[in-house]
Amino acid sequence: MTVKIIRFFRKRFVAIMILGLAGLTVLFIRRQYFTVKQDYKSETHVKVKSGSLKEELTISGEIDAEEKITLRFQTSGRLNWIGVKEGDYVRKYQAIASLDKRDVEKNLKKKLLAYMNERWDFEQTHDDYSVRGRQLYQVPGLTDEERRILDKAQFDLESTVLDVEIQNLAVEYANLWTPIAGIVTRIGSPYAGTNITPAQAEFEIINPDSVFFSALADETEVIKIMEGTTGELVLDAYPDNLFNGKVKKVSFIPKTGESGTVYTVKFQFNDNNTDYRFRMGMVGDVTFETGSRKNVLVLPNKYIKTENGEKHVFVKRGDKIEKNKITTGLETDSDSEIKSGIKKGDLVYLPD
Repeated sequence: MTVKIIRFFRKRFVAIMILGLAGLTVLFIRRQYFTVKQDYKSETHVKVKSGSLKEELTISGEIDAEEKITLRFQTSGRLNWIGVKEGDYVRKYQAIASLDKRDVEKNLKKKLLAYMNERWDFEQTHDDYSVRGRQLYQVPGLTDEERRILDKAQFDLESTVLDVEIQNLAVEYANLWTPIAGIVTRIGSPYAGTNITPAQAEFEIINPDSVFFSALADETEVIKIMEGTTGELVLDAYPDNLFNGKVKKVSFIPKTGESGTVYTVKFQFNDNNTDYRFRMGMVGDVTFETGSRKNVLVLPNKYIKTENGEKHVFVKRGDKIEKNKITTGLETDSDSEIKSGIKKGDLVYLPD
């Protein structure tokens, strides 16, 4: 008998627990539903207020440098000397490498000897055709044959002069100078004594003081940006810092190699780079203020409905909600300036 009583109360207890949990679940669902309904109802209308409106445009890009070059030798040869290594800072017009010049220097000497030989031949020709101590070009009434002899001697002499000058350039081209100051960021062939082609021995130099932010704007954005437009730059490397600056240049032609039509915007921000804190390739976003309004009627965009090119809102007039045509001014991603159709204090409802 005792066992039966215990089983009876156990079943009752389990049933009560199940009913209690079910009741709590229903209550929780109803409270959630009530909260959602209340939130929904609170967003079905808004009162028209006056305020300020600011239109902003944000585009992305990366750090680039205005002064950056890749230096190469004009000819192939044996790499004789390298005076820099990656990471070195070089001055403007500093020599950084040279080829073995023994071959070109000997060729230059050979060309000089050929010039001297031709020079003596030229002088001898004039002596052979001189008349009573006067050089051939001083004698009046030269025949065609005599004039051709004189011209040929002159042409041969000028040809050897050009050979000497060309070979002298080859000696100069065996040395490599940098036309800008900056950091050596890459050396194609870092070891002397190897035979190289111009493409193999490349030296990349970047001036860290010439960095700027290069951003891309599509054709709908670029029309809002002009040279001199101010903006604020935020780099991913320094998320807590704002760098002010202005647009230095907007490209006239789109950038090649991109999937869409985009234009390069050169943003010069006001900060020095003596500590190399801004490095090539750092990405970020630059934001421009493209328009602003103060003390205007402002309405969230979700309350505005567009039909056939006209904009409408639903306004409460007495006990009715009427459809009113409006005109807008400055528009942002979230709000619009209302120029006519409603007034301050009106209640505007969400469109169906």
